[in-house]
Amino acid sequence: MRIVLASGSPRRKELLEMVGIKDFIVIPDTSEEIITPGQTPEQTVCEIALKKAQNVSLLCKKDDLIIAADTLVYIDNEAIAKPENKTDAAQMLRKLSGQSHTVYTGIALLKESRHITQTEKTDVYFRELTDEEIFTYIETGEPMDKAGAYGAQGLASIFVKRIEGDFFNVMGLPLCKLSMMLKDFCNMSII
Repeated sequence: MRIVLASGSPRRKELLEMVGIKDFIVIPDTSEEIITPGQTPEQTVCEIALKKAQNVSLLCKKDDLIIAADTLVYIDNEAIAKPENKTDAAQMLRKLSGQSHTVYTGIALLKESRHITQTEKTDVYFRELTDEEIFTYIETGEPMDKAGAYGAQGLASIFVKRIEGDFFNVMGLPLCKLSMMLKDFCNMSII
């Protein structure tokens, strides 16, 4: 059985390798992510993750195990995806400044005609940010490919006062949840 990571995220690739899954291939889903109005955050991230897995399955062998994930940041019941440009990133970071927000990641596992999805939720608390800090951070380029316009594992770590929940969820792949799903879905143990 081949393992396929349906993501172009270098962080998700690094996290899989970190827990000892080294023999996998990466096939990113390049389709547009669509948020269906009226859904809960959990439903949204699971739906998007499953759609990614289904899209990538069309490029895979029948018995491949596909791992897909989608991460969104929510503040005041509003989804914040990846910024489209620097102005968008600045608006997102201003909104997060001094506030708490919730990071949701949906994980989908797909093999042949079977699939499961689950969600992880983590609360993140930001300190107040100055405009200078926001603009300096944006100029590094780090926030441009990340939900919420920040990477807690990178330079934005100095913005995070505290995290309640799975830190790896904030990076885009909750490893504890994934390991339990793999065990339940295909009797695969990471260690």
